[in-house]
Amino acid sequence: MKPTQLSLGMRLRDDATFANYYPGANAVTLGYVEHACEVEDQWMDSVLYIWGSAGVGRSHLLQAACLRVEERGGRALYLPLADLAEHGPQLLDNVEFCDLLCLDDIQAVLGQPHWEEALFHAFNRMRDAGKQLLIAADAAPRKLQIKLPDLQSRLSLALVFQLHELSDDDKLRALQLRASRRGLQLPDDVGRFILARSVRSMTVLFDTLERLDRASMQAQRKLTIPFLKEALGWQPLK
Repeated sequence: MKPTQLSLGMRLRDDATFANYYPGANAVTLGYVEHACEVEDQWMDSVLYIWGSAGVGRSHLLQAACLRVEERGGRALYLPLADLAEHGPQLLDNVEFCDLLCLDDIQAVLGQPHWEEALFHAFNRMRDAGKQLLIAADAAPRKLQIKLPDLQSRLSLALVFQLHELSDDDKLRALQLRASRRGLQLPDDVGRFILARSVRSMTVLFDTLERLDRASMQAQRKLTIPFLKEALGWQPLK
């Protein structure tokens, strides 16, 4: 599957799929997000709002939702507001023509009156058009720095889900799932070796796996602890 071209050159990651997401304790959230993508079904009445710390999979789920809707013939738009805020709230013009709108890192534009006003009206247009809205942020709605009471009121009606960080065992399973999708076999001992010597952020862990994938293909070698030490230059822990 090719990445989907978006406004301002933004692209969806073609590996950000539901099949590539290991939920751990976030299975309920995953289920609700998947249900929101059933374009042949009735759209949910409420806005879906997911929040959590960096690296827990917020962006992954939003992009996976967009890919799913597009696979089914719908129109989806993913806007990572932390990256696009400088382009102004006109980014939200005509969003109601999408079946699904995903706003990532909404906290990046809050506290700015022109953005808050545009968000409020965009939410209303999406609702009136019967379209689905999925929002992600780094904090719960009640902790956001919102100045516009009407916008605060809209977000207070959302279905809110917190994404929890994976346990070490779940991180191992997530790495193994991602590896298997790449055609790699990641034994338990090799996965635990990576966890013991890497930053525990899933973003960093997946980047490490991508490096190992490239190195494994070039060397035509399986993922073993000796190969990891050689490919990544990792020394034994003292």
